[in-house]
Formats: sequence, structure tokens, C-alpha cells
Amino acid sequence: MNWLPPYRTLAQSGELAERVKVLQALASPCRLCPRACNVDRHEGRTGTCGLPCGAIIAAATVHFGEEPEISGTHGSGTVFFGGCNLRCVYCQNESISQGAAMRLQTPASASDIAETFIELAGRGAHNINWVTPSHVVPWALAGLDLAAAKGLSLPLVFNSSGYDSVETLKLLDGVVDVYLPDLRYSDEETARDLSGVDGYVAAARAALVEMARQVGTDNQFGPDGTIRRGMIVRLLVLPNDLAGIRESLSFLRDELGTGLRIALMAQYFPTARAAGEILLSRPTSVGEYQRVVELAERMGFDNALVQEIEAQDFYRPDFDRGREPFADADSFRPRTESVPAVHDRHRG
Repeated sequence: MNWLPPYRTLAQSGELAERVKVLQALASPCRLCPRACNVDRHEGRTGTCGLPCGAIIAAATVHFGEEPEISGTHGSGTVFFGGCNLRCVYCQNESISQGAAMRLQTPASASDIAETFIELAGRGAHNINWVTPSHVVPWALAGLDLAAAKGLSLPLVFNSSGYDSVETLKLLDGVVDVYLPDLRYSDEETARDLSGVDGYVAAARAALVEMARQVGTDNQFGPDGTIRRGMIVRLLVLPNDLAGIRESLSFLRDELGTGLRIALMAQYFPTARAAGEILLSRPTSVGEYQRVVELAERMGFDNALVQEIEAQDFYRPDFDRGREPFADADSFRPRTESVPAVHDRHRG
């Protein structure tokens, strides 16, 4: 029997459409994310995320630069949504997450969103990968409902900053197959200074616990080796230990266990407004990154993904390119020699 994602059953029963209605109500006044800025987005007011009602698709492409079990051999069907509920000074997607031009775009209809998902499936993508979806969940889900009715049957990846509302996440139980959150910080003051947000640490930790409750941490895979259900937590190694990764790893170990798949990201480079922040104005050093890798090993995380430090020279999207924001996309494609993408140090 062919595997089908659980959201297909929810769509057929009408449950997915009902959840869309509940989520849309959470946008009026808006409390879709932990900011709970309480503006009425249905009345056209702009939330802290930069958007009124609706979702903007800034780019959609088959991407090979994700974790190996996400990208596989055919790529991940990656949909970059405009706007964001964070204001990171080092955001490499700043033009679509915080840029004024993005806010002038017309939101995509549910039909447009559905067609985007179906197009990516037609290009052979292993999954549909929502990037920065926290503030647009109702409209992305409406598109998924239509796409499911047209036969979409790929795993759904929820790729977020981790700053997610547990209330919203509970409405995605049985919808999302794979959670791919960041855990950016372990200190609230740092989160406030670097990402302009209050309560990031508490909110992200609660969100990760809810994600794990839904999909577990014992990841499940298809015959082609790509992930069908489960969770991967990303930890970006910032210079000068600004991320406080020791404390984040301690939380993950104590709450979710060391069998959790984690991705230790070496790809930080100063961009956006980071050049004006003295502690962020340089890339992460080889030594800083290696110490984090060794720390994770000592703490028992034997299921960790690591990157070559050369990853700092990649992952630099240019959203002026349109649907394909990566000029060096071919560098991510699987090949026999080493490439600067996330890889599994334990595969040999």
C-alpha cells in the first residue's frame, strides 16, 4: 500500500477545512504566534510580522541545501513565505522577511498556494517545506487543503524559527509530518537584543516540546531514505557564544533526549544589520564551531548533523532572482565529493 500523509485523511473528512476556520479566527485579533500583537489582520491591519491578511510566496524552488534526509536526491519543495515574526539583525532573508518591498506584494490566493505545492511535487520534490510559516499558517493550510484534494501526497515540513504558539501548533497536529525548528537562544535578553522579541526562549522551548509530542523524536523514513515523520532541531552557532548553545543542548537532552536529531549549523555570516553589531560582525570561527560539535558529542547527542565551515560561503539567497534564490544551487546537489551542506558525521 502506498504511504499517504495523515493530512490527506483530514482533508477528505473536512477536518482540515474546519481547522483553517479556527486558525483564521486566531488572526482577528492576531495571536497566531507568541507575539500576540492583537491587530485585526482580516481588517487589513499589519501585524508585527509585516503582513495583513494572507500569505506572500516570496520564492518556491526545489532546494538541495537542507538536511540530507530532507533534501534527498531530488530536493525539497521549499516555499519561502514573506514576512516574519522575528526581527533578527543578522537575517540572511531580510529582503523578504523585513523588507518594505515585500509588503507591497499581493497575497497569494489559496488556489495559488495549492498550485505552488503541486508544481513542486511535479518537479520531483520529496516533500513540501514551509519556510517561515508561523505567521501565515491559516492561509498556507487553506492551500494545503486544496492541494490534498488534487492528490498532493508529500510529507509536510514545518521549517520555523521556533518562535511558535503552542495554540497554533496544536491545530497542526496530524497535519505536519516533520518539524524543522530552530532553537536560536538560551538567554532572553540576547533574543531581545538580536531578534527584537520578548519571551523567545520560553516560547521556543514550549513549542519544541509540543512538536515532539505530535511527531516524536524517533524519526521515520521512506524507502528512499527521506524523512516521513519526525523532528530535527537546528542550532545556529553564532560567534562569541551568543546563542548559548550549552544551555540549549542541556534543555534538549533533559526534555527530548539525546536520541533527538539535531543539526549544528556552521553557516553564520554577518549580513543585514549584523555589521553594526561588534559581537556579530565576523563569521563563526572554526574553533568556535568545533567546540560546539565536541560539546554535543560529550553530552551524548550521537545523532547530530554537522557542516563544513565552508558553509559560510553558501546559503546566501538572493530573492531578486525570483523563484530560484540560490545562484549556487548546483553546489548543493548530492555528489560523491564533499560539499558544504549539512551532513551526517556518523555516516562515515
